[in-house]
This record gives sequence, C-alpha cells and structure tokens, in this order.
Amino acid sequence: MKLLILFFLSITCLLQAQNTVSFEDGMISPAATLNDIQWLSGHWKGEAFGGIAEEIWSPPADGSMMFSFRLLDKGSVSFYEFGHLIEIDGTLILQLKHFDANLSGWEEKDENIEFKLVKIEGDKFYFNDFTIERISDKEINMYIEVGEKEGTSNEVTFNYHRQ
Repeated sequence: MKLLILFFLSITCLLQAQNTVSFEDGMISPAATLNDIQWLSGHWKGEAFGGIAEEIWSPPADGSMMFSFRLLDKGSVSFYEFGHLIEIDGTLILQLKHFDANLSGWEEKDENIEFKLVKIEGDKFYFNDFTIERISDKEINMYIEVGEKEGTSNEVTFNYHRQ
C-alpha cells in the first residue's frame, strides 16, 4: 500500500504544471513591447507569505512601466521592491531592487536583479524564473522561483486582484 501511495504522489508531482522557466545560455528573448503587457497597469493586491502583497504598476511611458511592491505582515511592512519593465533591443526586461522596511537596500548600490524574457504564450509572459499571467481584467497571477541559494528552489504563486 505504501508503494502505491508513493507511486501516486510521484506521478502527481510530475503532472503538476510548472509556471516558471529559466533563461538558458544561447537563448534569445522574443520580440515584445510594453503595449503587449499594458494590461498589467494598475493597483493589485493579494495574499502571499502569510501576509498581504501589494503591487502598483504605471502605464507604459517612454519605454518603461515602473512598479512598487510591499509585503505587509502582522501589521507592519516586511519588505519593499521597486523596479521597472523596460523595452530594450525589441524585447522586455524586468529589473528590480529589494528594500527592508527601513528602506535599506538588499542589493549593492549599483546592482539590481534582472529577469530576461524567455517566451510569451497568450497572456502569460515568462521571464527568467518569474512569470506574469493575466487571468482576467481583474485578476493576475505571478509565479517566482525562490530559495535557490541553498541548492533548492520552490515556485511561489502570488494571486492578485485589481483594486
């Protein structure tokens, strides 16, 4: 019986959809513009990491869409992100920086985290280990791989609703 349960669990894990993909050496990002993802503009809120996640995205202007993110946990800010989605060489790149609640940066002064565009399938934009998916005009999902520093990773889903 234990073997049957383990077999079932193994098959179930294999059948689960992976919502993130990695940008591999030799890949070329597909053609894309901010107009392709302008539906992301607005104020979004959802639950994540046991708290409330909130993102605000500006409409496209002069080749960029800026955003801010904050995670609220037990009545206080856990951390912030600030970044932008930019058009470079006919494709899109997502860049961001993290900050503690006191605005101390996580990354070095001149460094940021960059997510290259891997592919687009309908309203699902796959960046390197980070995916943005439009469910409807009022709902989106974001998926990100976290925890890779220790050799393991876990895909986290942020389900947001338009405010």
